[in-house]
Amino acid sequence: MPTYIVTGANRGLGLEFVRQIAKDTSNTIIATARSSSTDLADVKKVASKTTHFLTCDTGSLDSIKSFVSEVKSQFSGSKIDYLINNAGINTVPEQTALSIYPSDLDEQIRVNVIGPAKTTQFLLEANLLSDSVRIVNMSSGLGSMAVSLSITPRKCATYSISKAALCALSVQQSGEVREKLKGAIVVAMDPGWVKTRMGGEGAVLEPEESIGGMLKCVHGVEEGSNGKFFTYTGEEVPW
Repeated sequence: MPTYIVTGANRGLGLEFVRQIAKDTSNTIIATARSSSTDLADVKKVASKTTHFLTCDTGSLDSIKSFVSEVKSQFSGSKIDYLINNAGINTVPEQTALSIYPSDLDEQIRVNVIGPAKTTQFLLEANLLSDSVRIVNMSSGLGSMAVSLSITPRKCATYSISKAALCALSVQQSGEVREKLKGAIVVAMDPGWVKTRMGGEGAVLEPEESIGGMLKCVHGVEEGSNGKFFTYTGEEVPW
C-alpha cells in the first residue's frame, strides 16, 4: 500500500497524476494545492477515498514547513514511497534571454527549484521518506540544454533556465539523498508538450498518455536510473 505525495494536484499534470494513481484504491495519496482557497472541485471528482488534501505553496518556505508538519501529524508512522514534485510555474513565457526581468527569474527559481529542494529536504529531515523512496522532479524538455539548442527561436527563457536548474538539483539530490536513504532513487522527468493550461495552444500530448508513461517509468526505475533525466516514454533525455 504505497503512499504518494503529488504537489500542484488541483489541475493540469497533477490532476491527472491523482486520477491515475487513485485507480488503485490501495494507494494513499497526499495531494496539495497552493492555498486553502484553491478550487479543488476537479481533483475531488477523480480522487479516491484514500486521497487527502493539504495546502502547500512551494514558493513559500513557511508553507512547506507547515505542510510537512501536517503530514507528520496526520500520517504518523507512515512513510512516503513516491514524492512527485510537480508544482511549478511559467508566468512570463514571452521573456527571452535578452529581456529577462530579475524579479521574474527569481520567482521561477523560487517555485520551480527551491520549492522541490526544500520539500524534499524537510520531508527527509522529518523522517517521512521511505528507505526506497522514488523522488520525481518535474522538469521539461526546455530544461535540457541539448533540446533547447535544437529549438529556433528559443522559448520561455526564464522557465527554461529554472527547469535546467531543477535538473542540476536532481543530480545533486541523487547523491545526497542516497547518503541518508540507501534505496532512494531521484529522477528528473520531461512530461512532453501536454494539453494543459500551462502547455498552451499547440500542445500535442494528452495528459492521460503523458502521466501514464511517467508512472510506468517511475514504477520501473532501477539502481542505474538514479540521477537521470527521462521523458514520459521512459527514454533518457540528454542534458
